[in-house]
Amino acid sequence: MSSARSAWLRTIGLLALPAAIGLLAGATLGRPELGVACGALAALGWHMWRMRRLVARLTSTRRARPDGSRDFYGDIERLLHRRQTSARLRKRRLVTMLRAYRAAATVLPDAVIVVERDTQRIVWFNEAGTTLLGLRYPPDIEASIVERLPGLPLASWLARGRNAEPLDIPSPLDPAVTLSLRLLPYSEELWLLVARDVSRLLQLEQMRRDFVANVSHELRTPLTVLHGYLDMLDPAEQPEWAPMIDEMQRQSARMAQLVEDLLTLSRLESRAELPNDEVVPMAGMLAALRREALALSQGRHEIDVVDDACVDLQGSPKELHSAFSNLVANAVRYTPAGGRIRVSFAREADADGGVGVALSVTDTGYGIPATHLPRITERFYRVSNSRSRESGGTGLGLSIVKHVLALHQARLEIRSEVGSGSTFSCHFGAARVRTRRPLEHFA
Repeated sequence: MSSARSAWLRTIGLLALPAAIGLLAGATLGRPELGVACGALAALGWHMWRMRRLVARLTSTRRARPDGSRDFYGDIERLLHRRQTSARLRKRRLVTMLRAYRAAATVLPDAVIVVERDTQRIVWFNEAGTTLLGLRYPPDIEASIVERLPGLPLASWLARGRNAEPLDIPSPLDPAVTLSLRLLPYSEELWLLVARDVSRLLQLEQMRRDFVANVSHELRTPLTVLHGYLDMLDPAEQPEWAPMIDEMQRQSARMAQLVEDLLTLSRLESRAELPNDEVVPMAGMLAALRREALALSQGRHEIDVVDDACVDLQGSPKELHSAFSNLVANAVRYTPAGGRIRVSFAREADADGGVGVALSVTDTGYGIPATHLPRITERFYRVSNSRSRESGGTGLGLSIVKHVLALHQARLEIRSEVGSGSTFSCHFGAARVRTRRPLEHFA
């Protein structure tokens, strides 16, 4: 603060000095007013000269050291020098970081393309954009990505913006290569389009599905034969073998059910659309679910089935029955005797503001810990291995439910509390709801 005050005082003194000298010289010549005017002009000229130097320093791109003067202008020049030095260092660091990020993006195996949001013009892309999508540098810079890749359904996909789901498409360079496109809006003006080669992953997934389907199919025949021979054995003839025969029959039946579930799951995973799309009478479906629940419960539970929606669904009757039946069977298996199971079919508002429906299965069973809920729909995932073996579950029921609902553009919601029970809800949008017909049946 003291240095700034002394600089101001020194500057005022430098400006007043020419006027004082002019006043003395004018008084000596008998024209003091002329001397003051000349001194003021000299002070003004010095002031303009220093201002010109300051403006030149501000507009110059060259780096110059400030002079050593101790007046106000010298303080300004030293301050500007420090600011310019700091700005140059910051700019150098930013340029280094930018080059590092660009170099990292360049060597990525995924194609990374920066696209303008409004015009859909290409701002930048890395080398993988050339190898995977055929973009060329520099001709494709500032070109529309929709026009540069005319064979891909990009216009409608880009129009969805933040709501765009990942898009799997064949590569424009090689139809045998499958690309997965993702749109990442990272600013108000620019989007990041990422294209990844997923051909190998799809091949491995197809190999896994084929392996599971083939093994399951091959196991079906020997299991059928084994189960047939076991049925021919009469425990009454060899009473000491009765427990072993009973256990073998139970395990063979469980293996047969596991094979059937694997084949069902493999069939669902290989489908991109429903095998048949028709109106599914839900009154008959709910009646069938009630009969199955009562048969499986054997009077050990209280079964309630409520239809508050009074509508039908559009979809595949066989697949929907498989999904709903799995949920009801799980509820019966994992609810202790004396518990209550409730199946409700009710209307609700869907995500688009329409009127959808939800089929919910609520039980008073053991409940599922919150840590298991994110993985509960994975194949063979079990909350309790011992309890699953005792109940006869295969660990594939919820996976089947998830895939069936995905084919129907529906979703599964799970709410559970340990010791209080669980609720599994299948939510269908308004597009799947149909007005109930007068005559209904379920085959």
